[in-house]
Amino acid sequence: MKTKGESGLFSVLQRVGRSFMLPIALLPIAGLLLGVGASLTNTTTIEAYNLEAILGPGTLLNSIMQILAQTGDIIFGNLPLIFALGVALGMAEKEHGTAVLSAAIAFFVMHQTISTLLKINGQLAEGAMLEGTVANVVGIQSLQMGVFGGIIVGLGVAALHNRFYKIQLPTVISFFGGVRFIPIISTFVYILVGIAMYFIWPYIQRAIYSLGSLVLNSGYFGTLIYGTIERGLIPFGLHHVFYIPFWQTGLGGSMVIDGATVQGAQNIFFAQLASPNTTQFSVEATRFMSGKFPFMIFGLPGAALAMYSVAKPTKKKVAGGLLLSAALTSILTGITEPLEFTFLFVAPILYVIHSVLAGISFMLMHILNVGVGMTFSGGVIDLFLFGILQGNDKTNWINIIWVGIIYFIVYYFLFRYLIRKFNFVTPGREDDEADTKLYTRKDVNAAKEDKSPLILEGLGGKDNLVNVDCCATRLRVTVKDSSKVQDAILRQSGASGVIKSGSGVQVIYGPRVTVIKSNFEDYLDSLDK
Repeated sequence: MKTKGESGLFSVLQRVGRSFMLPIALLPIAGLLLGVGASLTNTTTIEAYNLEAILGPGTLLNSIMQILAQTGDIIFGNLPLIFALGVALGMAEKEHGTAVLSAAIAFFVMHQTISTLLKINGQLAEGAMLEGTVANVVGIQSLQMGVFGGIIVGLGVAALHNRFYKIQLPTVISFFGGVRFIPIISTFVYILVGIAMYFIWPYIQRAIYSLGSLVLNSGYFGTLIYGTIERGLIPFGLHHVFYIPFWQTGLGGSMVIDGATVQGAQNIFFAQLASPNTTQFSVEATRFMSGKFPFMIFGLPGAALAMYSVAKPTKKKVAGGLLLSAALTSILTGITEPLEFTFLFVAPILYVIHSVLAGISFMLMHILNVGVGMTFSGGVIDLFLFGILQGNDKTNWINIIWVGIIYFIVYYFLFRYLIRKFNFVTPGREDDEADTKLYTRKDVNAAKEDKSPLILEGLGGKDNLVNVDCCATRLRVTVKDSSKVQDAILRQSGASGVIKSGSGVQVIYGPRVTVIKSNFEDYLDSLDK
């Protein structure tokens, strides 16, 4: 449900971060295709495991693996366009299809305008521009804007769309009113944006590279700060806004791979993954990713074990079930919020310590030259595909294991000590009257019931809603009056936590939130009938 525009910096950033989630959600499958395909067509891997008869050139499996690799590669190669479409979709209030179509048109128009100006001024000739300044963008020779170009289009078109999709024109031209006006106005506006970007973007590009250089040239300390900030923004849901520029733009560095200039840490890693000439993955790129593996696979499960060990004897069984589920989610997929929010709301100081330890993990992986990248998060699946399967010579993945074991021990003993010393009420340590009962079949069936009425009550009723959407794990809501939001009722609906900042409310449900959102929107629609 989307009605009025949202105000306030937090709400705007919340919506921007949420709009990033659709293209981001595509990356794991694209990475899986590229990781498996590129690994199993790599001649070194084939020879090392004596798989020539099965996976050698000319075999059926080799052809299939090449298709998988190229399919994944084409997705990563067109992320600017994908982000333009995804951001427009996420930021549009109504008539989402029109916003997406208009974003595609605006994207082509902007880059073609830039390309035409470059051609007119003789700047497409070889050597006329600095290396990496010009790139092939969906077949158009244009300035290398990367994902920033897509975001500029997505945000701008969404703003035009939300402002004009109900516009009424004079009778003579009324046919072009309403949603038909959006692709038209987007075309003219992005001709102007393209002209502006032709003059402005080179300066922006230099500024981006300067900021990226500051982080890159700060060495291990820069990596420490990056990791700490990235984890510290998780509670506010703004971490996507922070790390995506490092992963997808020149802010995360640039590198020439097989004759092509690639920008952005994640893009560099996957370009190297697809290249048969890669002998070792760039640690300068993976420094923005590999630090997640030790604390996601080892550290946080150690914290979960610590919380279980200090639970009351009468509550250990139930607390153990909850914590085991959250720990396994972190280990396998790298989705850590169910576990992080378990202690965030009852002991914020533990989260501060966790953020610092996360930053140290990033720094240690940088120091130890670990070259393991990822698609979305640092779970075992990504570690296997992009570390173990690539070989230790290319990635130094073995360092993740022994650092991870140390992290498990540190998290376990540190969390156990602090929980006991300050008597933090982590799962299983609640008062007896707040005891968590064991789940019965009746409880399981009740959990499957639609909680939409309870959610609506917790959010202060339908009249209090301005905007409802979600990201990977949170229901993201903008309300008129946050004082009407009742945390206790939302927790009864299954939420593990509630975050409020101004008119922005985030209700944490975990990976099942997309189903919860769909059910909630259906329930809201039913109230209008």
